Amino acid sequence: MVNVLKATETLAESQVAIVGLGMMGGSLALALRGRCGRLLGCDRDQETLKLARERGVVDLALPDLEAILPHADVIILATPICTILDLLRRIPAIHAGPAVVMDLGSTKSEILRAMSELPPTFDPIGGHPMCGRETPGLEQASADLYRGAPFALLPLSRTTVRARSIAETLVRAVNAKPLWMDPETHDTWVAATSHLPYLLAIALVSATPPEVSPLVGPGFQSATRMAVSSPEMMADIFVTNRTLVLEAVNRFAVQMERIEAMIQEGDAKSLKERFEASIQQHDRLTSNRERP
Repeated sequence: MVNVLKATETLAESQVAIVGLGMMGGSLALALRGRCGRLLGCDRDQETLKLARERGVVDLALPDLEAILPHADVIILATPICTILDLLRRIPAIHAGPAVVMDLGSTKSEILRAMSELPPTFDPIGGHPMCGRETPGLEQASADLYRGAPFALLPLSRTTVRARSIAETLVRAVNAKPLWMDPETHDTWVAATSHLPYLLAIALVSATPPEVSPLVGPGFQSATRMAVSSPEMMADIFVTNRTLVLEAVNRFAVQMERIEAMIQEGDAKSLKERFEASIQQHDRLTSNRERP
């Protein structure tokens, strides 16, 4: 298949194809309406496609990559990680380029390695917005989902100035905050701030006997809300970021052992000091995460 598209210079003149119209891809499309030349959407689920057409999420929504990708100047992969890796292998047989290829995956090292194997007609860049809701699906999509959220951008050595500009323009167009970084730093940070909290929520739910449900309150609900996240999405995360997640788990285990020892000794003074220190650390960790 020969593609005669010329490389577009700006987001405003680009035809943007979003592969995966779930909560993340659908929200991105809603936030990009009117900010690019044309929005194209692809999803395997017929109900999702039906809802996308009813809500006017994109200008064209179809199930087949072959019907969507050849028209795209910018391709955004908004699927689970292992699907992203498969799509990166398939794209060159469907679209000859040129095109900017970006993803929204939650881990980056394996995805960027796969992007580096794309033919030179493609201009790849990694992306990961730190936002979302626990319940997946286009029904949960919102044009405001990205507002104020950090949006990691991860260029390859081959990524051009044009692709960087289009990616940053896209991030600012959806009112997110671009954060340029490398994949190792990204995967280390999200192992601590996103992947470990999911495991803690799973462990807490699993350790809680069902008979206590009448006294489940907001504390338990907020601590375990991530436990209802998509199993497919989370399994892909732990397969592709297992080493750094295990390091985060080990750091947590050390802290729990110290706190457990204080409780066993009945050391109220040390417990209070630890609790006070955690308040200060919480403030430091969340001070630049406030949304406008």
